[in-house]
Amino acid sequence: EAFLERMKKGDVFVLGGQRYEFLYNRGMKAYVNASVYRSPTIPSWFSEMLPLSFDLAFEILRFRSLIEERFKAKKSPDEIKEFIKEFCYIESKEIIEEIYEYMEEQYKYIGIPTLKKLIIENYRGEKNYFVFHALFGRRVNDALSRGFAYLVGNLGGRDVEVGINDNGFYITGENITKEKIMKVIGFLNKKNINGVLKEAIERSEILKRRFRHCSTRSLMILRNYKGREKSVGKIQFNSGFLLGAVKKISGEFPILREARREVMEDVMEIENTKKVLELINDGRMKIEFKETTIPSPFSLNLIMQGHYDLIKIEDKIEFLKRVHKAIREKIK
Repeated sequence: EAFLERMKKGDVFVLGGQRYEFLYNRGMKAYVNASVYRSPTIPSWFSEMLPLSFDLAFEILRFRSLIEERFKAKKSPDEIKEFIKEFCYIESKEIIEEIYEYMEEQYKYIGIPTLKKLIIENYRGEKNYFVFHALFGRRVNDALSRGFAYLVGNLGGRDVEVGINDNGFYITGENITKEKIMKVIGFLNKKNINGVLKEAIERSEILKRRFRHCSTRSLMILRNYKGREKSVGKIQFNSGFLLGAVKKISGEFPILREARREVMEDVMEIENTKKVLELINDGRMKIEFKETTIPSPFSLNLIMQGHYDLIKIEDKIEFLKRVHKAIREKIK
């Protein structure tokens, strides 16, 4: 259910190696189109994988900042590897070497996103991706991506698709340009993010599901009636009608407000999202645009995460080797 509530009509997802297009849901059933050949638009199911915490994400950003400082100061590879060993408490030489190469390739390719620098990578592949290298954790990135996608959509970016993970998010779709992204960055701030997210989630699956939980807890919908227990599907079906009726009474109906609060504060992290927007608006975190024809090392996993379920392990390894080789040639 947690996977389903993040979908919107037209999303393509992967299940059991097959692609499905989400059409709509009724109760606890999802209706899909099984004859779809478009690429996946959302990541694979991440089950109960815990999101990266905001505080830990900032510590990793601090580590990246310190690494970039050493690259800029032209420290020797051995000095940087020794720093990685001490900072991360790593004894394995192989792991230290892998971290060093990963950071070095990113630095030489488009630069490393840090505490003072947010890189937006415009990768032009099969689609026109705008990848935000926003290492703030999945819950903050969920809020940021929904806000950006909603505002870009209002500026004329039709069929906006979003992908997120702990390390960042991307926005892709027709008619999305750098100018529109910059306009949204200039508009979005800690004062209006609540209102933007309220509009962004108003017709989403996630609000419908959370409204069901809230209406059941508040006894607006009964699980048992005259000795008969209702199924979860029946409760969800009834809550859909109830949600429509409640919105006609008032957009600030108490149970509806609680459902919105759950989405913004429990599913997302609205307060930490405001901290990030404050850093950007105050100029303490600069925005840098980079154009690429091959995804950077940091963005590759994010762009490809929906496709990996369709690739055999052997093909995946070969694919990663080819991309790695192409990046090394670009750097040279």
